[in-house]
Amino acid sequence: MGVTKNMKKLGGKTDLTYLALTVPATVLFLIFWFVPLLMGLHYSLTDWNGLSSDFNYVGLQNYLSVFTQKRTRNALLFTGKYSLLLVIFVMVIAMLLTLGLTYVVSDKMSTFFRSMFFFPAVLSMITVSLTWNQIYLRVLPALGEMLGIDALSRSVLGSPKTAMWGVLFVNVWQGVAQPFVILLAGIQNVPQDQYEAARIDGANSWHLFTHITIPYMIPTINVAFVMVLKAGINVFDYIQGMTGGGPMQSTESAGIVIYQMAFFENKAGFASAFSVILLLIVAVISFAQQMVSKKYEVGQL
Repeated sequence: MGVTKNMKKLGGKTDLTYLALTVPATVLFLIFWFVPLLMGLHYSLTDWNGLSSDFNYVGLQNYLSVFTQKRTRNALLFTGKYSLLLVIFVMVIAMLLTLGLTYVVSDKMSTFFRSMFFFPAVLSMITVSLTWNQIYLRVLPALGEMLGIDALSRSVLGSPKTAMWGVLFVNVWQGVAQPFVILLAGIQNVPQDQYEAARIDGANSWHLFTHITIPYMIPTINVAFVMVLKAGINVFDYIQGMTGGGPMQSTESAGIVIYQMAFFENKAGFASAFSVILLLIVAVISFAQQMVSKKYEVGQL
């Protein structure tokens, strides 16, 4: 009985210690995330210009204007298209790399390829975008003239028809790294005995992938999906460093419009409303994706 009482006392002190250790993180979370979120919601209901202490409440007018103004509608359409393409390319490439390193590449070479594929993730996005901007502007046109290839002799970023694809390529090149690592960790948790039992029953590689690999990887796929979706909807650094939203506003994402309206056009209230809408879009899509994917998890099929 005495030992049990001592363990309970020790357990109580330990719980208090753990609770105390969470206080700094909780305080930082409240100061740098929750409080700014509340302030953003407040200013989204005003006509605040970002500088003056005087402002008027306009209700939901800013939110309605996001969907009625042509510029913001185009920015939302561009962001939606860009995010969809980014999610498709990044998730497919990351899954192919994961399957290749797991089942095709030898263990000795696997470490080398993991390091090589993850290397772009350690670089800052603005550094990558500025570097690729020079590649598109100087290197590829010079190479195109040297080889006599007309398609390469012009900068991809100089045309409204191709600028988005130039930015998207760079985003995919760097953006594959982290989802790849997440999926690679997820596939290693798939029980090997499930594969062996399925092979005995005559299942082929496609059946193994769709009925065993994918269901067991649903939780990690969800994490990677939300990460890539958020990166696509909030895309800013690549566009700012490579095109600035041009040419002819053809690559103006929602993030670029929010930045320009808040800091250059003195429309901080409107920009706050636009930011809240983006937050809601990410939350709704992520929730819907979680609900749909749960049906395909292990034990739900």
